[in-house]
Amino acid sequence: MELVADLIKVLLPAALVLWAMYLTVSSFLKKELVQKELNIKAETAKTILPIRLQAYERMALFLERISPNNLLIRLSGRVDTVAGFQQLMLAEIREEFSHNLAQQVYLSDEAWLNIKNAMNEIVALINLSAKDIDPNAPSLELSKRILEVVLSKNIAPSDDALKFLKQEMRNNFM
Repeated sequence: MELVADLIKVLLPAALVLWAMYLTVSSFLKKELVQKELNIKAETAKTILPIRLQAYERMALFLERISPNNLLIRLSGRVDTVAGFQQLMLAEIREEFSHNLAQQVYLSDEAWLNIKNAMNEIVALINLSAKDIDPNAPSLELSKRILEVVLSKNIAPSDDALKFLKQEMRNNFM
């Protein structure tokens, strides 16, 4: 009986010390793991932030380039007929969109939806404007008609999407 009591006197403190060491080491390792995860996230943020900002910049440039006013100025004089000018503008919009398609990964779903909607509205505006004009008429007629529709209906799809994009960028990064 004395042997058991002596054994308990020795083993109990040893077990308590071992348990305390386990808790200490476990706590230390958890803190180290959390610190490593935070460091990895910080490094990732350093890499991703400039890429995301660049994506917002590129999509702002896309919206500017496909706005009816800029599109008409940039492409005027390249073709002679309404049909050719309409096809040229639509091809330019598709090409710009395809060139920037990968940027959607860095934007919110809502921002990307606004950009796509703006593009679709501009395409619809071009097609609507060209619908009532003779396809063989001078391309200047289509330019005039697009500007008339924009002014009469007071629409600016690329402007609205650009405002949304700027606001989201300010909210997320500044």
